[in-house]
Amino acid sequence: MLKIENITYSVEGRPLFEGASATIPYGHKVGLVGRNGAGKTTLFKLIRGELVLEGGDISLPTRSRIGGVAQEVPSSSTSLLDTVLAADTERNALLAEAETATDPHRIAEVQARLTDIDAWSATGRASSILKGLGFDAEAQLRPCSDFSGGWRMRVALAGVLFSQPDLLLLDEPTNYLDLEGALWLESYLTKYPHTVIIISHDRGLLNRAVQGILHLDQKKLTYWTGPYDQFARQVAERRAVLQAEAKKQEARRAHLQSFVDRFKAKASKAVQAQSRVKMLEKMTTITAPEDAKRVVFTFPAPEELSPPIINLEGASVGYGGPAILKKLSLRIDQDDRIALLGRNGEGKSTLSKLLAGKLKVMEGKFTSSSKLRIGYFAQHQVDELYIDETPLQHLQRLRPAEGQPRLRARLAGFGLMADQAETVVGRLSGGQKARLSLLLATIDAPHLLILDEPTNHLDMESREALVEALTEYSGAVVLVSHDMHLLSLVADRLWLVKGGAVTPYNEDLEAYRKMLLAGDEDAKPAAKPVDKPKKASRDEILALRSEVRKCEDRLTKLNEMRDKLAKKLADPELYEDARKGELETWNRKYAELMEALDRAEALWLSASEKLESAA
Repeated sequence: MLKIENITYSVEGRPLFEGASATIPYGHKVGLVGRNGAGKTTLFKLIRGELVLEGGDISLPTRSRIGGVAQEVPSSSTSLLDTVLAADTERNALLAEAETATDPHRIAEVQARLTDIDAWSATGRASSILKGLGFDAEAQLRPCSDFSGGWRMRVALAGVLFSQPDLLLLDEPTNYLDLEGALWLESYLTKYPHTVIIISHDRGLLNRAVQGILHLDQKKLTYWTGPYDQFARQVAERRAVLQAEAKKQEARRAHLQSFVDRFKAKASKAVQAQSRVKMLEKMTTITAPEDAKRVVFTFPAPEELSPPIINLEGASVGYGGPAILKKLSLRIDQDDRIALLGRNGEGKSTLSKLLAGKLKVMEGKFTSSSKLRIGYFAQHQVDELYIDETPLQHLQRLRPAEGQPRLRARLAGFGLMADQAETVVGRLSGGQKARLSLLLATIDAPHLLILDEPTNHLDMESREALVEALTEYSGAVVLVSHDMHLLSLVADRLWLVKGGAVTPYNEDLEAYRKMLLAGDEDAKPAAKPVDKPKKASRDEILALRSEVRKCEDRLTKLNEMRDKLAKKLADPELYEDARKGELETWNRKYAELMEALDRAEALWLSASEKLESAA
């Protein structure tokens, strides 16, 4: 178990923890929550030993391994699959030792440990994790350098999940995942065999994947059993009780003070007055907990347009090559609230860009109202803000004729108060940057608001405020998000982007979630357009040869393991009644090894075919 005992720590003189304590039972999945800036990420650093405590102690069982995602995987020529396999350093060291060890006792120890950590099924497990995070079999063989930073963050997450540390620390893991990846992670964590602590503002994740909530508030830690909604209800009830008690105490204090003030100068009442003074001095003040600061988003209201505001008839769209989406026949009215569903790479972002006017149709018709104004928010736009300018300067560029009071009022309408208005963007928090980007996207009172992952970096209170603002908003909303809580409260129509088409999804979000977790086994894969093959470069052929060699090395090692297991299973003593349990274990390991061997052969065949085609 993880024990946090009476810890104290400050940053630049500001106390974050003062005598904070908590105990996390082994194997529990825990959500770490608290206001922005309370010290959640700092607590992770203290647990990992990256920061030194000023007082108290944090302890784990001896030899416990702590894992987390600190940064993205570096760009390199190593394939995604091999990058993830390399994350389990113990397995790699044991496999290397198994090839060189000569002492029979040590060989037995190594083989026993390899069995304990499921080394034989490693390739299959790594491949399964990568698939769950959005990488198909072909992508898993590509080098890390082929992928952007956000995708390499997914590879880093896959690596730490594969290595299975005894304590897994995840800081906002869904921020770089889509809905499908977030749902897969949620399901994976519920079955994770060790302890997990997650910093997250994803209400769905905290309701379905954790057994308890660790609340960081007023420099203290409190562990609450149960999911987030139960925690929120209990905290609200506790706050209400304390507020009532504080009110009663204040009335009692006022009554006693009134008596003292009236009779302290009268000799006949001096004893009673002095007695009440002592009662006041001994009274322990009950402090009502501070209410969460009210968070707001204020979207300007657009004028009403005649329906439809957008209409597509037989439209196709792409990026200059083959069409990504074809034969689209869609209609959007100003009162629509639409959520786009679909696996990564199916075209949700392409559709968003088409609706936003950032892509033109390749064929078919796209008509829109002549007065239509569109607001577009995508997560990458947060990174495109001018880091050396203040939010006020951003607005002055867009509204040079407006006075500062009006511009400051606009900022305040998105929770950016006087201090943040004058702070350069580079020093704002991720949530404050997201607020500024949302303000810039809605400043023209758009009739259609397209939001692509708007909740990344927003805390729980800000997400609830966004739900309220979108509910009251009088324009149309097209929403792409991994936050199912947001989707369920805002969207009243679901569109499924799949196989180059966009169709209404007539089930609800829970049915979609179940379909994804079931693997969508009945769905047929979309036919991929056949491009004219181009001649591979020398570097590409060398990379493919390297991949084939790695696959061959993997096959060689697995075949050696198979031979060793076969020899073990050939031992007659293993089949004695007293060793039936041991026999079942070795048979299971042999079956897992054969399954891993099948997968490795498939990967080798795929790599070999690519090399032949390129050559």
